[in-house]
Amino acid sequence: MVYVTVAGVIFLLDSVIKFLVEHLADGRKRVPVFGGKMYLTKYHNKGAFLNFGESRRVAVRYVSLALTAGCFVVFVVTLGRKGKGLLKLGLSMMLGGAFSNTYDRMARGYVVDYAGFSSKWKRFSDIAFNISDFCIIIGAMLSALSRAEKKPETVKAATAASGKTDRESPAS
Repeated sequence: MVYVTVAGVIFLLDSVIKFLVEHLADGRKRVPVFGGKMYLTKYHNKGAFLNFGESRRVAVRYVSLALTAGCFVVFVVTLGRKGKGLLKLGLSMMLGGAFSNTYDRMARGYVVDYAGFSSKWKRFSDIAFNISDFCIIIGAMLSALSRAEKKPETVKAATAASGKTDRESPAS
């Protein structure tokens, strides 16, 4: 249940921020925050990541919907398995972010982005994000890291194959 809550909180938090940005922010202004390291703004992203596919908005909508549905299926299947906490957390973060951005694409026709990083490189400074984008990226990294998690059965099998017991020290 905690993983469903994580996805829901991400979706709700990002949705509230997007609502506020849409109704209160001026898209022509950048408001510096955190000592100028970041800025707040309003940007309507009509494509996918970095506006990729902006000229094919309908295709981006349906690809986004398909990827979100695929993530949802993997999430539901994974929820029924014991363990795999890191994978479940990663999938829940990806799903919360994907739901929020896909909802934007379907309901508004664009994704509301509202934060960016200040940089001496103008191209990097011009990129705007939202919380969902960060959650998707972090969730993907956690899911990938979960593949490196040692499973108890694997550790036991490796110990048995080496002929050592759990109590033997590496020096013996």
